[in-house]
Amino acid sequence: MRFTKMQGIGNDYVYVNCFEETVADPAAVARFVSDRHFGIGSDGLILIGPSGTADCRMDMYNMDGSRGVMCGNGVRCVGKYAYDHGLVPGDRRSLTVETLAGVKTIEFTVEEENGRFTARLLTVDMGEARLTSELPEPINVDGRDYSFVGISVGNPHAVYFMDSIDDLRLDRIGPSFEMHPRFQPDRVNTEFIQLVDRNHIRMRVWERGSGETWACGTGATASAAAAILMGYTEDEVEVELRGGKLRIRLDRESGHLFMTGPAVEVFRGDIDIPENL
Repeated sequence: MRFTKMQGIGNDYVYVNCFEETVADPAAVARFVSDRHFGIGSDGLILIGPSGTADCRMDMYNMDGSRGVMCGNGVRCVGKYAYDHGLVPGDRRSLTVETLAGVKTIEFTVEEENGRFTARLLTVDMGEARLTSELPEPINVDGRDYSFVGISVGNPHAVYFMDSIDDLRLDRIGPSFEMHPRFQPDRVNTEFIQLVDRNHIRMRVWERGSGETWACGTGATASAAAAILMGYTEDEVEVELRGGKLRIRLDRESGHLFMTGPAVEVFRGDIDIPENL
């Protein structure tokens, strides 16, 4: 199977061009390629294929094989792949990607590098955020009281505002937040947020099906939306994650949130997929 390893501020996935390749069991393949010791190493698998409603389609699988609805960093990388690999004409500066959360429009800048043009900074129209909790809602996790803001941007998020996030042991506490009865049966992505000022927040994330990742685009979008709803920040927010920074902007007129950030191709390769995974 031919693949391309890509990352958006450290949120890394294995991408497969399904205009050319066929992946028979993507859930099993996701578990295999995501293994950082025996596979390629990634937060999951993303398939790029034909779409009847957009320039291409994105199908996302987490490292545990579970199906993902939407991935903000992943869809930026899909946009870069589609442009850089000629899935859309070279004069284009925008494209559309079909996801389980709807069709996403991506605008991008282009730079020349080593004699070829490549997509650089990409902005995704993430659509409207939907409140799924009280504002905020109390919750008890492992005997401790917290409060969260529930936000859906196609997939579910619970955002917790804290004084500091540096000393959190997410490897210990993350599963309890993800698997809490309040969020069953679908589980939830959990964002831990530290407010820096009215234009800047810091974030760590525990993603359902993947654990702590270096970045989460939908999580950054949900966290910015929660901070705006709570009156903590302005309508444009810099979200600082372990892997880098994203800019999230709320357009009051449309109600849509726009996410801007980079996407990087790391390497390409071929891997033999075992018959009995």
